[in-house]
Amino acid sequence: MYKLGIDVGGTNTDAVLIDEELNVAAEVKFPTSEDIYGGILGAVRAVLGESGVDRSQIRQAMLGTTQCTNAIVERKNLAPVGILRIGAPATLGIRPMADWAEDIRRIAVGTAVVGGGFEYDGRELAPFDREAAAAFFLEMKEAGVRSIAISCVFSTVRNDHELEAAKLCQEIMGEDVHVSISSEIGSMGLIERENAAILNAALWQVAGRFTDGFAESLEEEGIAGADVYLSQNDGTLMTMEHARRYPILTVACGPTNSIRGASYLSRLRDAIVIDVGGTTTDLGVIHKGFPRESGVAVTIGGVRTNFRMPDVISIGLGGGSIVRGHGDGSVTVGPDSVGYEITKKALVFGGDVMTATDIAVRLGMADLGDPALVADIPLELAEKALAAVCVLLEDSIDAMKVSNGDIDVILVGGGSIIVPEQLAGAARVVKPEHFGCANAIGSAISKVSGTYEKLMDYDEIPRERALEQARAEAVEAAVKAGAVRETVEIIEVEDVPLAYYPGNTNRVKVKAAGDLRMERRMTKSGNCETDK
Repeated sequence: MYKLGIDVGGTNTDAVLIDEELNVAAEVKFPTSEDIYGGILGAVRAVLGESGVDRSQIRQAMLGTTQCTNAIVERKNLAPVGILRIGAPATLGIRPMADWAEDIRRIAVGTAVVGGGFEYDGRELAPFDREAAAAFFLEMKEAGVRSIAISCVFSTVRNDHELEAAKLCQEIMGEDVHVSISSEIGSMGLIERENAAILNAALWQVAGRFTDGFAESLEEEGIAGADVYLSQNDGTLMTMEHARRYPILTVACGPTNSIRGASYLSRLRDAIVIDVGGTTTDLGVIHKGFPRESGVAVTIGGVRTNFRMPDVISIGLGGGSIVRGHGDGSVTVGPDSVGYEITKKALVFGGDVMTATDIAVRLGMADLGDPALVADIPLELAEKALAAVCVLLEDSIDAMKVSNGDIDVILVGGGSIIVPEQLAGAARVVKPEHFGCANAIGSAISKVSGTYEKLMDYDEIPRERALEQARAEAVEAAVKAGAVRETVEIIEVEDVPLAYYPGNTNRVKVKAAGDLRMERRMTKSGNCETDK
C-alpha cells in the first residue's frame, strides 16, 4: 500500500510516494501549470514512472493546494453570498463587511442583522427573530444565491441561534444550499469570526471544483481505489466532504505541509523550519510535531479573520532572488526574483541575471548548471551576498523565537541550497534527506485532527472536569474528521484566564489528532460509502 502526496506551489508541483513504513519510495518536481491540473497530472505521471509502483497499490492520495488562497487574493471565482448576522440590537453599531475593500465586498448580494444572540455567559440577549431571518432567506432565494454565511454574537459560547437559522435556511432555500456557520470556523471576536464565515461561504464553488477535479484526475490515471484527502492549515488532513464544507481551512496549507514534512524527515519535534522556494522563504515553528498557530488575528487578502492559521513569517528570499552590487560597495539579495524562469535567466543556466543560486554555486555550496559560467563573479561580491542572505534569515529566526536561547533549525525546499550550514541563533542547522519535497511529504504523512474551544467558568465546573470534558470533545471531533479512535492523542491544550470577564472564566482550547482510517471508501462524487 502506498500514499501519494501532492503539494501545488507557485513554481513547482511536488509529488511523492510513501510506502507502508512511511519511507519515501519516489519524489519528483514538475512545473506548476496555469490550470493547476496539468501540473498535478504531470507530477503524478512522473512519480509513477520513476517508482514503477502499480497504481492499484495507491490507497490514499493527499493534496495541498493554494487555490482558495489565490481566489481570495485575486478576487476570482468567489461565489455570491448572503450574510445573516444574529445580534440585533446589540451589534448594530458595526455592519457586516464594514472594513472590507470594495473589490471583494461585491460578493455580498445581501446582508441582514436580525434579533437574537447571547451574552458571554450564555444568557440570551434577545429571542431569535425567525420571521426576519425567513424573509431574508426568501429574498436570497429569489436572487439566486446558493451560499449563506450565518454569524451570531457569542456563538462560540452558545450556537443555538446559528443552528436554528441554518435549519431554517435549508427549509426555505433547499437542502443543497451551502451554509457556513461562524461558530464552526472562527473563535472569539464577532467581526473576525463573521469575516471567516463569509470567506468560507464564498469559496464553496472553488472547493467543489478542486475536490471533484482532483478525484477525477486520479481516476483518469488509473488511481481509482484511493481515498482522497485535502491538507488543511493546522498540519492535518480532512476528507473531501469536510473540505467542501470548510474550504477556508485549506488557506496557508503549503507552509504547514513543509513544517510537518520537515519534522518527519529530521525526526525533530521542536524546531524552527525554514522553507526556501524560488521566490520566497517561509519560516515557521514546529512544536511537539505540529505547526505553532498564530495567536493574533490574521489578514487574508485584506480581510481580517480569527480562525486558526500557522504562525509563519514570509520574506522575499529564494533561489531565484536577484543579486545586485551597488556603487557604495554594498550587495543586496531580493526581494524580486526570476521565479520559475530560473532555468532560463540564472547565470549558471546560461542566462544574464545574477541570482542567489549563482552565488551558492560560486561559493561551492551547490553543484548545478555550469559552474564555469559564474567563475567570473568576484569572490568579495559573492561573500557579501551570502552575508546579506544570512542577515535576512537570522533576523527572521530571532523574530520566531520565544527565548534568547539557540534553537534547532531545519532547512527544506529546493531553494535551501543558498543557505549556509551555520546561522546565528541556531543550535544546529539540519538539512534532511528529501528536503526538496518536504511539502509533499508533509501532506502524505499528515494525521487528521479535531479541535474544541469554549469559555468555561471554573466556579461552575471544576477545572479538571472542564478540561476532561474538552479533551473528550476534541477526540470526538478528530474521530468525526476521519481518525482511528485508538490512535487519537491530545496534542495541544490551552487554558487562558480571561481577566475582563466576571467570575473565574477561562478560554479552553484542546486539539487532538490521530491516524487516518484505512478502509474509508469514497464514491466518485467524494461521499463516504463505508466506514469500517
